[in-house]
Amino acid sequence: MGRMESRIPETVDEQVAALSRSADRDSLFLQANLVLPGVEGPVTVRVRNLSVGGMLAEGHAKVTQGGTVEVELRNVGVVPGRVVWVGEGKFGIAFDRPVNPQAVRRQVVTKSDVPPHLRRAGLNGSPIYRRR
Repeated sequence: MGRMESRIPETVDEQVAALSRSADRDSLFLQANLVLPGVEGPVTVRVRNLSVGGMLAEGHAKVTQGGTVEVELRNVGVVPGRVVWVGEGKFGIAFDRPVNPQAVRRQVVTKSDVPPHLRRAGLNGSPIYRRR
């Protein structure tokens, strides 16, 4: 009875924050779509590292250093940028405007994700607390 019970995170954001604290920055399994000039349709790449000012991408996109790109990030939208370096299967993009990396990592729960019985109960505006 003497051991402290650890607090259970109440919100999805808290759970995501707890997960991302324990996760190494390079273990992000995020994807982004790149729109490249002269290339038909978006190219999907893996986001290896993401910061306010840019990202490290991995994939088979035909990019050239200094080239312009548009990056479509989940929960953020399309961000213009340019390729600052190109390596073996990886490349760096500097964004033209700052982005919020936390927003991209966050799984957005929309009203339609709330089960109908909870929507009817009017709980969609307040956090749902689990019973222990």
